[in-house]
Amino acid sequence: MNDSAIVLMLASIVAQSAPLMLAVTGETITERVGVINLSLDGTMLLTAMAGFVAALQTRKFLEPMGIEGNTLPVLVGFLVSALIGGLAALLVAWGSARLKQDQVAIGFVLTLLLADLANFLGQTFTRVPGPSVKHLSIPVLSDLPLLGPVLFDHDLMIYAIYLLVGFSWWWLYHTQPGLQLRGVGERPESAFGRGVPVSRLRYLYTGLGGAMVGAGGAAYSLNIALGWSDNHIAGIGWIALAIVIFGGWHPLRGMIGVFLYGATKAAATGLQQVFPEIPVVLFNTFQWLLMLGVLLLVGSQGIRRLVEAAPPAIRRPLTAALRIAPPRSLGRVIGDD
Repeated sequence: MNDSAIVLMLASIVAQSAPLMLAVTGETITERVGVINLSLDGTMLLTAMAGFVAALQTRKFLEPMGIEGNTLPVLVGFLVSALIGGLAALLVAWGSARLKQDQVAIGFVLTLLLADLANFLGQTFTRVPGPSVKHLSIPVLSDLPLLGPVLFDHDLMIYAIYLLVGFSWWWLYHTQPGLQLRGVGERPESAFGRGVPVSRLRYLYTGLGGAMVGAGGAAYSLNIALGWSDNHIAGIGWIALAIVIFGGWHPLRGMIGVFLYGATKAAATGLQQVFPEIPVVLFNTFQWLLMLGVLLLVGSQGIRRLVEAAPPAIRRPLTAALRIAPPRSLGRVIGDD
């Protein structure tokens, strides 16, 4: 593989990882506040369809007025998808807080419902060409050797997502509201005793995280896998949930997990070209095997054993880097305050 092919592959990983990264960060925020939203797969399918359809219909509405271009239609598509994603997440939180129902059960039923709803409502828009995010290279930076085409030769959506991930990390770990957010997820009773509005913050951040997941769905249909078809991005929501665990409920670690997932997809594509006689389905299982391995590693205390086997000099920093523990109140049913 020559240098240009490697650069092209790395740039592809950076671009195609962005929507998944947005969903992973959104779910990380939701789970950090104590709510597990298992509806991600259905939500992302529905928002991918709704975002594309909203953008398409907006463009058709504006054309008779002489207003051309994709910018406004695409913004409408993202807004509609974010709204749907936020409402889906809030439904999980409301069902837990008000109806005292299990969050996992609500989310699982919701993901099946939303997936079927997406395929039903999107039938007439299958494989219809529509708006997409405009390419926007960053002057000067995009001309840098290696880093230029990999990091700075994409579009505004890609740049915005990476900035949002960095902002989420800063908000969670370097601000007072972020400390309150994590406090609600860890010890809601103690947070309430200190005057923190627990239920209000749970609803707020659950809705915000869900909106990010919804925007991630639109990012696929408007920028990566353009358009809509049945089961367009089926399975990507489950991947996002697994990466949240892999990342230890930390935005930057989640970013590493997303890149690792993108690398396995790129490796599968490369191997298919090298071994064309092997069915592509076999290579596509790599991503699922990776996620399954991560979950088994976490569940079997494999990380603790890995740390114990490390040399003493790196054991302490390795422990901090690989510490994976869910928020203590994650999934707990608590009532409204």
